[in-house]
Amino acid sequence: MSRERKLFGTDGVRDLANTGNMTPETALKLGRAFVKFTGARKIIIGRDTRISCRMLEGALYSGMSSEGAEVYLAGVIPTPGVSYAVKELRADGGAVISASHNPAEYNGIKFLGADGCKLSDDDELAIEDLFFQDERGTSSNIGRIHDSPELARDYARHIAHLLNDSAVVDDVAFDCANGASCVSVPVLVEHSSFSRLNTAIIASHYDGLNINKSCGVMHMENLTHYVTENHMALGFAFDGDADRVLISDRHGRIIDGDIMLWVLGRWLHKNNLNSKVVVTVMSNMALEAHLADEGITTLRCPVGDRYVLETMRASGAGLGGEQSGHIIASKFTSTGDGLCTAVLFLNAIHELGEDVSTLVDRFGRYPQKLTNLTLTKPRELVDMNAVNDIVKEYECKVSGGRIFIRTSGTEPLLRILVEAPEKNIVEEISEVLAAKLEKFC
Repeated sequence: MSRERKLFGTDGVRDLANTGNMTPETALKLGRAFVKFTGARKIIIGRDTRISCRMLEGALYSGMSSEGAEVYLAGVIPTPGVSYAVKELRADGGAVISASHNPAEYNGIKFLGADGCKLSDDDELAIEDLFFQDERGTSSNIGRIHDSPELARDYARHIAHLLNDSAVVDDVAFDCANGASCVSVPVLVEHSSFSRLNTAIIASHYDGLNINKSCGVMHMENLTHYVTENHMALGFAFDGDADRVLISDRHGRIIDGDIMLWVLGRWLHKNNLNSKVVVTVMSNMALEAHLADEGITTLRCPVGDRYVLETMRASGAGLGGEQSGHIIASKFTSTGDGLCTAVLFLNAIHELGEDVSTLVDRFGRYPQKLTNLTLTKPRELVDMNAVNDIVKEYECKVSGGRIFIRTSGTEPLLRILVEAPEKNIVEEISEVLAAKLEKFC
């Protein structure tokens, strides 16, 4: 990528709804630019449960329709559900209106190609160029708009069919984050063996304002409390658009993306489906050590599930993901998929004979601390060379560990990650670095 993107971040365009880069005017122009760039004639649009989604949806499909594209409105559906629908309907692309894990006052738009995958940086740059030109098409052809709520149900039934009936566990809870999985999880339960067992669905009554509010992956205490209080075997929590999942064991301890990749990597390797795993720079170093013990190669890439997918494609890896719970198993999905990951995890622990309640203990992660500093100036103005010079002063103090600094692609934050074999070193270096780097924010 030769230029910085002005609109797109690591996961589409995102801002406070009805302000900045997330107004109806912006959505309409983005819709037109997407069709102009891709030449798409058939597009799937999905959304999460935010109050602003319908407003932005109307503007987005208006822009697409005005350029002659036929649009299918899937309604409330997880991001991976749109990816699935794009491929099943052989559409030319898709769009998702969601701000993922962010609070309800935010929203965003991300685009998918005909392969159901997120667009590359260069593709997004090309769409930006057309967005800022904003030249109306001259054709009188207007694309039709179709209401297609069945697409969300089709996706959930597809996920249910991936679940091995003998792998279903009794006493499982699903935290839907009052988001897109509120529609899909009940269908998954209905069309699988979960329907005959004690299964709880919580945070599943959305009102447009409560998405991610004190629930889901951003507030795991909601799920962990429910699991421990009700003596559940385990629980799955999703984010607003359900492309991420985190797990609670029966003790209320969190099984994150690193541990899931450890389990899924061994499972796929056992079935001769994969020998490489792609992780981001944020993944714990213990994951590399565990996978190496199994003869599995680990590759690292920048943060963002589309960078995970790009590295998977380039290396031939069949599995990749992030510590935050974005997991991609290429045999089953084209993007991060919380519901699919939950089902594959159940299949894996069944075939491997895993005791879920001991995974956290056995993983033995390196002590790691992530500190977020709020940026008061644009991310592109942060002098990262000066930041890295300060980091170099302290790298020798984390022998056997690492320091990693980056700006967030979705929020105005500078993230400081310190990882080392000894917890006291992690704490000490984190505090000193935060104090020294605060002036850059």
